Amino acid sequence: MDKKLLWRIALIVVVIGLSLYSLYPPQEKIHLGLDLKGGIHLVLRVNTDDALKAELDDAAQRLVSQAKDKGITLGTATTDLESLSFTVEVPPGTDTAALREVADSYLPEFKVSVGAGKWTFTLPANVARNIRDQAVKQALQTIRNRIDQFGVSEPVIQRQGLESDRVLVQLPGVDDPGRVKELISNTAFLELKEVVAGPAPDRQSLLARLGGTVPPDAEVLTGDRKDMDGRVIGKEYWLVKKAAIITGRELRSARRSQDQYGQPAVSFSLVASAAEKFGKYTESHIGTNMAIVLDHRVMSAPVIRGRISDEGIIEGSFSVQEAEDLSLVLRAGALPASITYLEERTVGPSLGHDSVVRGVRAAIGGLIAVMLFMMIYYKWSGLNANLALTLNIVILMGAMAYFGATLTLPGIAGVILTIGMAVDANVLIFERIREELEVGKTVKSAIEAGFGRAFGTILDANLTTLIAALFLFQFGTGPVKGFAVTLSIGILASMFTAVFVSRTLYMIILAGKDRVESLSI
Repeated sequence: MDKKLLWRIALIVVVIGLSLYSLYPPQEKIHLGLDLKGGIHLVLRVNTDDALKAELDDAAQRLVSQAKDKGITLGTATTDLESLSFTVEVPPGTDTAALREVADSYLPEFKVSVGAGKWTFTLPANVARNIRDQAVKQALQTIRNRIDQFGVSEPVIQRQGLESDRVLVQLPGVDDPGRVKELISNTAFLELKEVVAGPAPDRQSLLARLGGTVPPDAEVLTGDRKDMDGRVIGKEYWLVKKAAIITGRELRSARRSQDQYGQPAVSFSLVASAAEKFGKYTESHIGTNMAIVLDHRVMSAPVIRGRISDEGIIEGSFSVQEAEDLSLVLRAGALPASITYLEERTVGPSLGHDSVVRGVRAAIGGLIAVMLFMMIYYKWSGLNANLALTLNIVILMGAMAYFGATLTLPGIAGVILTIGMAVDANVLIFERIREELEVGKTVKSAIEAGFGRAFGTILDANLTTLIAALFLFQFGTGPVKGFAVTLSIGILASMFTAVFVSRTLYMIILAGKDRVESLSI
């Protein structure tokens, strides 16, 4: 046996070994998609207007605050989302040159329009578009973090379209879709704010000593009023500063814990820079209330008893599960905007199991039919094709297991299509061999010419199909990608088995024989 044949056999054995190693055990290595395993399918919209409004409000607050530090007192700032701008009142006698310097330093991206007694700051369209895009990307990452911590295996979380505000979420094997939906849509934006007044049973009594109006730098928030046992018995109102002392973005970690009464709570710790800032604030405000605000609701407003640096606790009427979920969401980060559900579908595990059984039956049925045809029509050469076909399926499943690909119902269709396409190359080769034998060539020459002349046609046909599959993978979503993955791997595997493996099998049969009179084909 010559060296050329030996290295061919060695390569085939290595490929088979690696494929079987990657595939074993198949029930653990082959991940089933939503349509086979059951679960939940969601299409969400990220309300990017929320992110834009937050940007405008933050810019207005930043301008007023920085101007105040420079000795410039400005009036009320109002935002207009439709025009992507905010307007701030500028009292007569204001040093406009100094105000212009502040605006240029802290709001360089805004276009300034000076009017009578007010300045208007407009956000350029390209900057607004970038803010919307970043909001979707951040929401995508936050949702992925939350789902990962929830423990869903093989989730599909992706943006629909290059500049779309829609997000596709597929969660195979989820048995509590309601909880997952709540975890995904919960904004969970944590803020610690200075309390100006409160609590009060209603808004009017809260603002009575302030002339009935809310100061420009403050806002009214509500919270739950509780009895001594922690039961909610009504609503209470708080007046707090708009500017937060610290926010959830400055958290280092969050975990479920217990309050002083043994009730479920959430403990949190801060990053170093925030801990220093928080420590200075609490040290200078001992004896005052500080509101712990979650999604614009006051969860609690404890009295500061001493300096607090890097740790704190959120108390509320939490169940153990609610405290666990809140700590999970805080660890994953806050969504930059609210979420709207556009589509929801739930696939039961029994339906998915039925799809698996029927799909496997179809694949086995197609495989048997193809093998019988090849054996009947091409005689003993059909056995060559059947061995190559079997190896093709082993390589396909091994490659899917190695790359962690998810098998979906369209993916099973891709496997079935691969079975047909795998023998297509053998048919081309065998027909070319027959033609060469009919013109009087020897068996060895006919096999050599058959493989050589059919290769170009096989390459062209498979290359065009592979290009189409790559486009499906690039621009498709969910099930379409599953089909594209199995089809692409199957095409590459069929090229290897039909051209390389089949030829090697013929070489083994003809090895050591000077002359072969006939070929069963």
